[in-house]
Amino acid sequence: MQLKEILQGIKPVAISGRTELDIPAIRYDSRQVQPGDLFVAICGEKLDAYDFVPSALKRGAAAVMSERPAPAEFKPTWIQVRSARQALALATANFYHHPARTLKLIGVTGTNGKTTTAYLLESVLRAADQRTGLIGTVEYHLPSGIIPAPFTTPESLDLQIMLAQMRDAGLTWAVMEVSSHGLALDRVYGLPFAAAVFTNLARDHLDFHGDFEHYFQAKKRLFIGHGAPPPPIVALNVDDPHGQQLRHQCSGNVWLYGMNHTDPQVVTAKRPTLSFDGIRFTLESPVGSAEVHSPLVGRPNLANILAAAAASLALGLPLEKIVAGIEALTSVPGRFERIDEGQPFAVVVDFAHTDLALQTLLQTARELCRGRVLIVFGCGGDRDRSKRPIMGEIAARLADLVILTSDNPRSEDPARIVNDILVGVQKAEGNYFIELNRRRAFQRAFETAAAGDIVLLAGKGHQAEIIFRDYVEPWSEQETARTLLRQLGFGKNTTRAKAPVAEARQ
Repeated sequence: MQLKEILQGIKPVAISGRTELDIPAIRYDSRQVQPGDLFVAICGEKLDAYDFVPSALKRGAAAVMSERPAPAEFKPTWIQVRSARQALALATANFYHHPARTLKLIGVTGTNGKTTTAYLLESVLRAADQRTGLIGTVEYHLPSGIIPAPFTTPESLDLQIMLAQMRDAGLTWAVMEVSSHGLALDRVYGLPFAAAVFTNLARDHLDFHGDFEHYFQAKKRLFIGHGAPPPPIVALNVDDPHGQQLRHQCSGNVWLYGMNHTDPQVVTAKRPTLSFDGIRFTLESPVGSAEVHSPLVGRPNLANILAAAAASLALGLPLEKIVAGIEALTSVPGRFERIDEGQPFAVVVDFAHTDLALQTLLQTARELCRGRVLIVFGCGGDRDRSKRPIMGEIAARLADLVILTSDNPRSEDPARIVNDILVGVQKAEGNYFIELNRRRAFQRAFETAAAGDIVLLAGKGHQAEIIFRDYVEPWSEQETARTLLRQLGFGKNTTRAKAPVAEARQ
């Protein structure tokens, strides 16, 4: 494609050089540049790609796009723009012939519940015989197969490539988790979303956004339009005060969902019964009611189901297909995922890494378990320190035993991270012990647990590694837990009694 076509819709500050150039590819990583490419120098969280312009030119870049003016006596084409990230998003949409104009995009954002809601929406669409892709925290579901996700929301160039693959393979829908980073860093700039879903908002990523208000403003971009018109269909959690705020700021067809509402315009659940076998309830909506039995576990998943149902109904999907899709999804990796090796106590892996997620996880465990609640968790290094004592206090208040361990320490000392959490644990006068080695922490929890207890392994969920200062260790919460349980004498063929569990009714 010619450079002048790639620049359609972009208003450069200045251009030096020719735009009648055939550009074989667009790159933002100088290491991937090939002869003739357009190199876009975007600013990362730690690196400024402008510093890599010489490397891109050495590899044969024919043109450079940057927020800075062209250097003196610069010979290749230079395009100066106000926002390199927004320009990258628009340029790559042009280059791949706007796949999002063919696909119907559903964006899901919020602090907790994005992943499960996205999986539910994908399952509903498939039940309705729609060909669907998925882009999210755990993995990307592409025509070529399922691949692990390095980012919840990829860079705009990578995102356009994936969307183009979906379009070219004949898919008609794409469900996306849209992170606050993805919105703040313009990764979804200019994308025309057919629908947007808001789950909830709690403290998270304040190390990046600075404060809670900026975090909310980043999320809000999905609903008011970010380089594109606002989504014509919106589903909002009316139980969350930020959902209420968005309700009055969104245009188009706004659908509301929440727990125990009598308003016939709110998608809600009546007479829910929750157990380790799943969730049973009556789905009430403006277009009718239906009985639902989901294999997913816990009250947070009931909210996720309502989110997916509200969005699906707003999109005009048949109620019976929505129910079929909800009931077809049996589990989501690392989201209240049970580990069963025949042990007489329950073991659950969950991604809970925010204060709200930890609280809802512990409340769910309390609802379902007749015995004690034991939780193993830590906090990530190089992230918001202020949430650590808050999470410690929540854990100490809602669990019978807290086992503090390492998560992803990154460049921080794991002991220092645990000490930050410990402030909250001690404030709540909780029972605790510290074991920085995560594997040994799991083992100690299993050795401590008795019949009827539940052990929560929180914070990492689906993640496949532990990140230290100087190295990365391959890791699986699930496999580690299974191995340790077998070493302790449990196994699928054991004759030991399984943990008794309670049903929670509302």
